Amino acid sequence: MARCLVIGANGFLGSRLTDALVASGHEVTAFDRFSRGTRAFSSTDLTIVPGDFLSVADLAAAVAGQEYVFHFLSTTTPATVDADPTIDLRTNVQQSVELLALCARAGIRRLFYASSGGAIYGPQPGATFVEDTPAAPVSPYGIGKLTVERYIDYYAATAGLAAVSLRISNPYGANANPSKRQGVIPITLNRILRAEPIVQLGDGSMIRDYIHVDDLIRRILRMVDAEPRHRVYNLGSGEGTSVAEVLATVRDVVGRDFPVRTAPKPATFVDHVVLDVARFVDEFGADDDLSLTEGIARTWMEMTTA
Repeated sequence: MARCLVIGANGFLGSRLTDALVASGHEVTAFDRFSRGTRAFSSTDLTIVPGDFLSVADLAAAVAGQEYVFHFLSTTTPATVDADPTIDLRTNVQQSVELLALCARAGIRRLFYASSGGAIYGPQPGATFVEDTPAAPVSPYGIGKLTVERYIDYYAATAGLAAVSLRISNPYGANANPSKRQGVIPITLNRILRAEPIVQLGDGSMIRDYIHVDDLIRRILRMVDAEPRHRVYNLGSGEGTSVAEVLATVRDVVGRDFPVRTAPKPATFVDHVVLDVARFVDEFGADDDLSLTEGIARTWMEMTTA
């Protein structure tokens, strides 16, 4: 078993990953600000290190002595970064580069970076995107993710840093933070619980690749202690679903209808993103994933019984 540092351990994906690594027997250090005063993960057999991602000293202390580093922290979302693109440069990009340098100097075994499986490809033709599809992001969020990936290439070439970029599609699950305005499924379910209006961006035709967080984390765990042959992997279901279809499935699951208010689709949102996951499947095997109905039903049950 390995020493693992999860940066962003109190976030949606980071908390699920933290619990899964602990359950697998790894020695886990959870790094986050823990600014909400609560812990999103349930594990107790781990080391908790409160720290600020924007502090190089805090990051250096957390990285020291680790074998694997999982960079799952983001200070922005696709929706929030449009308001001020420089925030992503001054926070996510700059500090991610600092983290890469620290990991290279510390000689960690491997870094796993939570990149984007949607925004990074941008608006371009094609039914699905493979990892070798030229990235063409138009949003500041996607541009930032691609920039960090390119710095990973730099540190791999100059310092021998072993790192894998995980181009994650649209994960969803019960403990997603609705205040971050990211993820149509958890946002919609949360609004139903709070009797708030449901908002649909655009005409409902936007297609995304949705994956339940449990299926995603299971994929990532299989990469730990392996020797990945590539630097980039698409992680998604490989299937596309429109926003209108998602809302229809939500109606079926919750057993009630609800009004939907439409709002303009942001100019940086792409119309169609589905990931080709053949690279991962060929190397690590296929999964028996939850269907979208099963995944939404599990999410709804966990949200209503919490």
